[in-house]
Amino acid sequence: MVEKLSITLPSEMVDAIKSRVEAGSHASTSEVIREAMRTWLRLEEEHEERIEGLRARVKHSLEDPRPNLTGKQVRERLDALYVKHNS
Repeated sequence: MVEKLSITLPSEMVDAIKSRVEAGSHASTSEVIREAMRTWLRLEEEHEERIEGLRARVKHSLEDPRPNLTGKQVRERLDALYVKHNS
């Protein structure tokens, strides 16, 4: 099913669309808009996947059963690891 829409664009965008059609890279102005929409939808989907990944990492971190460490404790552990691996 196809639905016709009427949109208003700035002249710079209209010029860019028309130049793509005139250059032969697209068959019509509608095809330029369809491609732009496909790209936008793909980017939105990728963005949502990244957000979901971040949410999962935060959730995993918040649910980590290991005890919280102070900055001093972290430094001590890192120093000990450094000494162990460089001895």
